[in-house]
Amino acid sequence: MTAARTQVGLYVHIPFCRQRCHFCAFYLDIPKGNRVEAFLLALERELDLLHEHHVLGGRPLDTIYVGGGTPTVIPAPRLSQLLDRIRTTFPVVAQPEVTIEAHPATVDRDDFRRLADAGCTRLSLGAESMNQEEFGPIGRPGVVAETIRAVADAKAVGLTNINLDVMYGLPGQRPEAWQRTLRGILELEPTHISCYALTIEEGTTLAQDIARGTVPAPDDAVQIGMEATAESLLAQAGFVRYEISNYAKPGFACRHNQLYWTDQEYLGLGPSAQSYLGGVRFGNVANLQAYVDDLTQGRLPVSERIPLSAEAQQREALIFGLRLLEGTPAPFQEEHRIVLAELKAKGLILEEAGRIKLTCEGRRFADTVAEALY
Repeated sequence: MTAARTQVGLYVHIPFCRQRCHFCAFYLDIPKGNRVEAFLLALERELDLLHEHHVLGGRPLDTIYVGGGTPTVIPAPRLSQLLDRIRTTFPVVAQPEVTIEAHPATVDRDDFRRLADAGCTRLSLGAESMNQEEFGPIGRPGVVAETIRAVADAKAVGLTNINLDVMYGLPGQRPEAWQRTLRGILELEPTHISCYALTIEEGTTLAQDIARGTVPAPDDAVQIGMEATAESLLAQAGFVRYEISNYAKPGFACRHNQLYWTDQEYLGLGPSAQSYLGGVRFGNVANLQAYVDDLTQGRLPVSERIPLSAEAQQREALIFGLRLLEGTPAPFQEEHRIVLAELKAKGLILEEAGRIKLTCEGRRFADTVAEALY
């Protein structure tokens, strides 16, 4: 059974980065020439067209999430204009969560002040590591000191709800180095920490480096130990693990990401952005020029649209809900229960008080569980 869909969020994909990190497989572009302004004009047209199509049916946005890419490659005044434009196009609840992702090297105190004045309530900064020597193998630009400075600058203007992204299992990373990163992150006193195990995506520079033997591949056993270290250290610091990769101080879980995991709805703008409305999944074309061309000609840049049957909606609600540590209500479909019984026998899930949850082992093999349920 799916949850009542009472909330809706907006995701805006900013497809620009100054350079591509070696591990990144997301769609992005380099901001050269007039690409940024052409994109922003197309984005405004997309907002207008979606408004004309009444895609939200008058419902107010609970959350706004500006991600990428690196949204703060775009100057803060222009990002502020974008937030204003969203608010004048769609209704917004009285106290929305408005998140902007940023690379620490692309923002300063004045930028944070402008974003706060425009309604930003939450920042997500890509720290990745607090050990400078770990940046090279993953192609992450900048220096650790920029993360420290960015957090201080954000707090100085009142932006105190801050997430820091970190990665573990980096090439050559030792357990003690991972502990230094965690302690360094905790010293910055964020409200939210996202810990991602390094995964190797086909076609990335990192995958090519590993294939050539110039960079060591991640060690599964080491990553498992690092995950346990993160859970222990962060719990001691008052963080609650509420999703496979996410930890938050009480009251600071990411409202926008919870929409995905609790079967709520969301609208995506920008190249490659995904949407889920009215039981239909649809995605924009993953090409900046095609995106701009479609909107210049007055067409929504949707490249695929997949209506989901009631059974498919229930299956996806179960799969996404299992990412939460609290799990998801036990399904009533017999075919799901048969698969779940097999997963339970393998020690990957458990059932408590009418809810299905991943075990510790299941969280390490979440993709395997998802594939079985599909």
